[in-house]
Amino acid sequence: MASSVIRVGIIGADTKASWAGASHVPALAAQPAFRLAAVATRHEESARRAAEAFGAERWFADPFQLIHDPAVDLVTVAVKVPAHRELVLAALAANKAVYAESPLGTTVAQAEEMAAAAGSLHTAIGLQGRHNPSVRRAAEIIAQGRLGRLLSARVVATTFGNGPESASAYAYFDEAAAGAGLLPIAAGHVLDVVEAVLGDITEIDARTELLWPRVRLVDTGELSVREVPDHLDAIVKTASGAPVGVQILAGVPAPDAHFGLEVRGSDGWLRLTGEHPAGVQVGDLTLSSNVDFTAPDSPVATATGPTAAEIWTGASINVGEVYAGLARDIAHGTHHTPGFAHAVHNSRLIARVEQAARTGRRQ
Repeated sequence: MASSVIRVGIIGADTKASWAGASHVPALAAQPAFRLAAVATRHEESARRAAEAFGAERWFADPFQLIHDPAVDLVTVAVKVPAHRELVLAALAANKAVYAESPLGTTVAQAEEMAAAAGSLHTAIGLQGRHNPSVRRAAEIIAQGRLGRLLSARVVATTFGNGPESASAYAYFDEAAAGAGLLPIAAGHVLDVVEAVLGDITEIDARTELLWPRVRLVDTGELSVREVPDHLDAIVKTASGAPVGVQILAGVPAPDAHFGLEVRGSDGWLRLTGEHPAGVQVGDLTLSSNVDFTAPDSPVATATGPTAAEIWTGASINVGEVYAGLARDIAHGTHHTPGFAHAVHNSRLIARVEQAARTGRRQ
């Protein structure tokens, strides 16, 4: 690093209600360890607007120019999943630290390729739900054995996305080749939180459904074909010994969307709950339990980006925790923040879910 401040370049920081603008930009602004050095989109006008709106020092209409800018230390890749591989590999080849959204690639093989290319470089994967302060505290309670012998757990996760209606900008989520449907994104985030609290998933029984094979694109009126599942029911076993029932339901009205994880043991229980309509990875979570516990830490970031749509309110909370961990790792030469190796683990986990649902056999 040229200085103690980590200079970040964000690829995909558009001003049109983008995820990067709602989450990454305010997460960086909340931490003096970072400075937004550059933004890049595919178009000159949108890149210039983004730099002005987000206070970036420079802008690029070519993301590869951002990657090779010597004034950028950390490259954040916040674009559609099919575009991840080319950008991430270029950033790693340029010897840059990389934060990529999840899933890392469209396939397990792509994730493995990028993880291998990372070597000793610092990386972070956007499985930010596990970084939420309440999730971290819940994991501590479990690890300390304060609930006694773990008996069972149950997860219900509902989201407004992946339902009977969508916008044309998100139609690619429904394409099998894109690797961005309900399983790699919604289930990927939910099961990662389960593993953060209860340990790695060791066995999986699963069933998927395609409830809405035709999706109406609200901005064009056209019908789109959905090629991937939009519902998951699973029973998994975790390294802690607790069996977990998991249901992920899409297409729920935004006001009704909810996340809940309840763990019961011989000596107590705990619950993690969240009300963000976009899923467990977005917004804050609340921890409750019948055993005493120290209140979770306050998140480092709570603000909303200057161009954020209302639906993304709170999106910077968990993303800010990822950046905070990454800053500590870069400063101390450690690699504690889950990076691309963890992204491979998550991709393989989702592949096991898909295999279990397809064959009807435990994986």
